[in-house]
Amino acid sequence: MDPRTLPQLQGAPFLTDGGLETTLVFRDGLDFPLFAAFTLLRSATGREALARYFADYLALAERHGTGIVLESPTWRANPDWGERLGYTLDGLAEANRAAVALLTEVTAPFVAAGGTRVVSGCIGPRGDGYRADRLPSVDEARAYHDWQVGILAGTAADMVCAMTMTTAEEGTGVALAAQAHGLPVAISFTTETDGRLPSGQPLGEAIAQVDALTDGYPAYFMVNCAHPEHVQQALTPGAPWLHRLRGLRANATRLSHAELDAADRLDDGDPEQLAGLYVGLCARLGSLNVLGGCCGTDVRHVHAIATACTPLFRHLVR
Repeated sequence: MDPRTLPQLQGAPFLTDGGLETTLVFRDGLDFPLFAAFTLLRSATGREALARYFADYLALAERHGTGIVLESPTWRANPDWGERLGYTLDGLAEANRAAVALLTEVTAPFVAAGGTRVVSGCIGPRGDGYRADRLPSVDEARAYHDWQVGILAGTAADMVCAMTMTTAEEGTGVALAAQAHGLPVAISFTTETDGRLPSGQPLGEAIAQVDALTDGYPAYFMVNCAHPEHVQQALTPGAPWLHRLRGLRANATRLSHAELDAADRLDDGDPEQLAGLYVGLCARLGSLNVLGGCCGTDVRHVHAIATACTPLFRHLVR
């Protein structure tokens, strides 16, 4: 698919889901190892829990008259994490396929009713999403992520999204792997409280680096797993890269990644306050239109974000 044909690039608002793993663990009381939600696909009970989770966000998109981008629960479904979880490569490949199949199934009624949905294959970092504990070269990252991108390219996924990237090199590697397989890709970096990536690189420099090394292949860029106030630290007025930032999936909490790692309870913040911060970022970033949540957020937060932000797109909402 030509990346330019993705419907969210037309500027109308698209919702995403919230904090998949934190919702399932802290709110639904499910137990799965290493934040690897794809392991739930092994049982009927787990598949039903995932389907219910996504159905709640589809209902929100229908209520607010927006499109929706849903990420497959495959953030941990890459070879290193799969090995730690006891998966063979064949088993891991089947899990990736099953995750996308679940999304196409659960979104079918939404599409039949005229809704616009994008199924995105989620690619997570090779290492820890909170720390730049691996510093791969671009070639190393491309070779590593090529396997999962290739599996997802053989499914009904409309695109892939590299979520919680901690270095520009790893984001570039995913983008190049997606390009090789002919898949549109979004690159989503995470930032620390100062607006810099965990690697220490400024967000704008990371976006510019990926674009320079891929001839601008990514359809767009995002930020996830950071509070809006942390993201604001990175936004230099008039910077040429700002128009490439189209998506935001923020945390409900202002905690740093280190504090989140040490936390033993969920900090779900204030949904209305979070939504107000999204409005401010939408005003500063005219291209921002893919809106959802990350750690600590659930349907309450995304509903508040949609309620506050969709009026900004009134002329584009169906």
